[in-house]
Amino acid sequence: MILGLSTSAFTTLHVAISLAALVSGAFVLFGLVGGRDAPAWTAVFLGSTILTSVTGFFFHATQLLPSHVLGILSLVVLAAAVAGLYLFHLAGAWRWIYVLGAVIAVYFNAFVAVVQAFQKIPALQPLAPTQSEPPFLVTQLVVLVLFIVLGVLAVRRFHPALTSPRPA
Repeated sequence: MILGLSTSAFTTLHVAISLAALVSGAFVLFGLVGGRDAPAWTAVFLGSTILTSVTGFFFHATQLLPSHVLGILSLVVLAAAVAGLYLFHLAGAWRWIYVLGAVIAVYFNAFVAVVQAFQKIPALQPLAPTQSEPPFLVTQLVVLVLFIVLGVLAVRRFHPALTSPRPA
């Protein structure tokens, strides 16, 4: 049992939140690359990504795992993004801090999605049973390069003209 739910139910909830974070993050990312602000998608993305990281810590573990390290890094990045957006209203350097934080957070979600795909999809499992084989590494490298390109484009293109501060 985790937080009153069976482990299976909690896992399903965690996966559902993670998928919401990934999908909403894609909308936010493509909005940033297009120079557009999407306040509703952004709120869903930030909230669901924070929940994804937090709920990941509730799974039973006897030692610090790579997933815990990624969760900690994600929460640090998200704290900077949330501060840049909601506390500092994208003023000055906080614009690019927010943009990079959002891009990195979506990348972390995509990174985990690739890991999970290679673990759970029967057609992918034999290609990288230990996730150190070339198909897995090449896939992760392609995803990383894609996010670097999208991050550079987002920082260059996203310059919102906020006329009023966002609600906290």
